[in-house]
Amino acid sequence: MPDFEDTYIQVADLMLRLEAEMRRLSLWEAERPSPEALASTEPFCIDTLTFPQWLQFIFLERLKDIVEAGAPLPQRSEIHPLAVEYFKQEPVSSGGIVKLVWEFDQLILEGSSR
Repeated sequence: MPDFEDTYIQVADLMLRLEAEMRRLSLWEAERPSPEALASTEPFCIDTLTFPQWLQFIFLERLKDIVEAGAPLPQRSEIHPLAVEYFKQEPVSSGGIVKLVWEFDQLILEGSSR
């Protein structure tokens, strides 16, 4: 199997694991934020969404579109520091989410160096 197919499989697996962890921690939302909130031009929609909302409604949705289309993956990913910072102040046991985000950053880093 070519490397790019393996990478897409790994990304899809990480996406499923991240969703499952967010659901386990009750961070997965049934209701979508407003179109205005999703249209923020700030990095990570920091002015309109929480980090878990950004993960669910921006990050995972864009990744799903990329994987389904076989489109190029991002050249770099540096969301782990944001996850660490956000969850420092949250009462949930977020180690699983932070670890999965780190795994994604590493997967993109490895994929872009091929």
